Amino acid sequence: MTAFEAAPFIKPPALRGVSDLIMAGWGGIGKSHIIQALGQKVCVQGYRVLYRTSAELLSDLTASLADKTLPARLRYYTRPDLLIMDEFGFDRIERTECAQAAHLLYKIIASRNQKRSTALVTNVDFDKWGEYLTDGPLAMAFLDRLIERAIILKVKGKSYRAEQAKGADNPA
Repeated sequence: MTAFEAAPFIKPPALRGVSDLIMAGWGGIGKSHIIQALGQKVCVQGYRVLYRTSAELLSDLTASLADKTLPARLRYYTRPDLLIMDEFGFDRIERTECAQAAHLLYKIIASRNQKRSTALVTNVDFDKWGEYLTDGPLAMAFLDRLIERAIILKVKGKSYRAEQAKGADNPA
C-alpha cells in the first residue's frame, strides 16, 4: 500500500487507550505529510500534540545535559497526548555529537510508555535498530516499549520527489 492509498485509513491513535504508531518506509513516499496531517487532526480533537524531528529532540536533550535541565526537558516531552518523532534515522550528526544520544531517546520512550501516545516515523528497518542506536540491548528495550501496543504501518511506494524530478526532465 502506498502512502497515498493508506492516508484515508489512518485514524488518530487511541490516545486514551495509549496506542503508539510506527510508520516505516523509504524516503520520499509521504510519511511525514501523513503524520503531520494526523497530528493536525488530533489537535482539532482537542489533544495536545508535539511534533519534532529526531535530530531536534537530540539537539534539545543534549543541550539540556549541558545546562543541567534534563529532568525538566524529559517532563516537557512526556506531557503531550501525542508526541510525533519524525525522521528517526536522519540524525547521524546529532548522534555522533552526543555519546548518550540513544539513552536520551530511550528516556523519552520509557517515560511515555503506557501513559501517552508516541508516533515514530522512520526509514530504519527494525532489524537495523541495534546498529542505528549503537547499543543492541538498549535498541531492544527501546523497540520493545515502542511496539508493545503500537500500530505498525509499513508504507511502500515510489518517491514522490524522484517522480517529480523525472517529470521535470521530460516536459510534455
